[in-house]
Amino acid sequence: MPITSMPTTDLMTIGKKGVLGLEPNFKHRYAKGYPAIKELVKHCRGLGLKIVLTSGSFDMVHIGHGRYLEEAKRYGDFLIVGVDSDEKIRSRKGPDRPVVPQEERLEMLCHLRSVDAVFLKEKKDAKWQLIRAVRPDTLICVEETYSPEQIKELSKHCGRIVVLPRQATTSTSAKIRTLQIGMAGSFEQILTPRVMKAIEDTINEIKGNGKKPLASVSGKRA
Repeated sequence: MPITSMPTTDLMTIGKKGVLGLEPNFKHRYAKGYPAIKELVKHCRGLGLKIVLTSGSFDMVHIGHGRYLEEAKRYGDFLIVGVDSDEKIRSRKGPDRPVVPQEERLEMLCHLRSVDAVFLKEKKDAKWQLIRAVRPDTLICVEETYSPEQIKELSKHCGRIVVLPRQATTSTSAKIRTLQIGMAGSFEQILTPRVMKAIEDTINEIKGNGKKPLASVSGKRA
C-alpha cells in the first residue's frame, strides 16, 4: 500500500520491507501529500534516522543527478527527494519542458540506491512548504539555488544547509539544446505549412498541364 496516511505500526512494516529495503518499491517510497510525508518523517525520527532533504526537476536523469544524490545521502541516513511537478517546471522553463513526465521521473529516482523516498512538489504549494513540513536535519542544494539571505531564512527550518557543487559538466538543458528538441518543434511549425503549400501548387500545376494537348507538354506527339 502506498504511503498516504496510515498508522505508525503499518509504516514500520513498510519501512522494513519497502522504504528501507533494497528494492525500488516505488509504491512505498512515493509519499503522496503532506500528511504522508510528515508521517514518514515522524516514523524515521522514531527510528533515530537523520533526515536529508533535497529537491529538483530531475528531467532526463543523467550522471550529474546520480552523483549529486549519492553525495547528498552521505549527510544523513534517510534521503527524501522533492520532485517538481510538470506544471511547476513548465511555469519556469517553458511549454516544451519537462521532457519526461512527473510519474516517470518519480519512479526513476526510486531506482537509485541513494534515494529513500520521493515527494511531488506542486506549483500551488506555498514557498518552501516541503522544507517546512520535513524540517530536515540537513538540507542539500546546489550552488546558486538560494541567496545568502534565503539560506539565513531557511536555517530556521533545518538543522544545517549544505551547498554542493554541480557533480558533472552536463545538464538536462544542455542535452536538450544538443538534441535541438525545441528547434525541431519550431522547424516543424514553419516547414509544414510551406510543404503543404508547395504540394498544393504542384498538384494545381499538374492539373493545369493536363488540360493541354500532350504535344504542348512534351514538345512532340506520342
